Amino acid sequence: MSSTPQALSKPKLLIGEGKEEVDFFTAFLTHLNISDIQVEQYGGKQGLKSYLRTLVVRPGYLDVVSLGITRDADNSAQSAFQSVCNCLNRASLPVPSQPREIVGDNPQVSVMILPDGQNTGMLEDLCLAAVVTDPVLQCVDDYFDCVYTTVGREPNNKAKARVHAWLSSQIEPDKRLGEAAKAGYWPWDSPGFDSLKQFLEAL
Repeated sequence: MSSTPQALSKPKLLIGEGKEEVDFFTAFLTHLNISDIQVEQYGGKQGLKSYLRTLVVRPGYLDVVSLGITRDADNSAQSAFQSVCNCLNRASLPVPSQPREIVGDNPQVSVMILPDGQNTGMLEDLCLAAVVTDPVLQCVDDYFDCVYTTVGREPNNKAKARVHAWLSSQIEPDKRLGEAAKAGYWPWDSPGFDSLKQFLEAL
């Protein structure tokens, strides 16, 4: 027997790839004192198409006035944006012509490609930009330089590795990115978060 779709309880909806994004965005919205946005995940890049297809039949959808979609750029911000647009088109939802553009109504739709809509990377790169002035980052980079010099090994995802190393320098060293957001580790007022802040406030 199929389960009943979860109801949408707020007038605005923000979706990200996974649980880390949900925790991160929820914490940021709390910091911004924004309470009218429901945050959900679509289960990874391959899950966006099916998420949007079922979204339109969920209870409460007709009351949603704004939909914000986030996705990592990974190796290409343009390719990531086009992929999101293709999913929007298949779901017969408004399709923006560029990241952060707001189009349509009931719901209006906007897309944020992380870290900044232009460069390659991901949420972790955005977080690293926010702590770029933290002297601990130099220690983090020295550590990876030491590992490479000593054994010739380097992580296949440097941004994720640097975030994990930075988080391990905190008082409670075992938190993941989203948990760290809820614990207040990320400096929300850093200029590194400005573009995301503007995106969230415009929803």
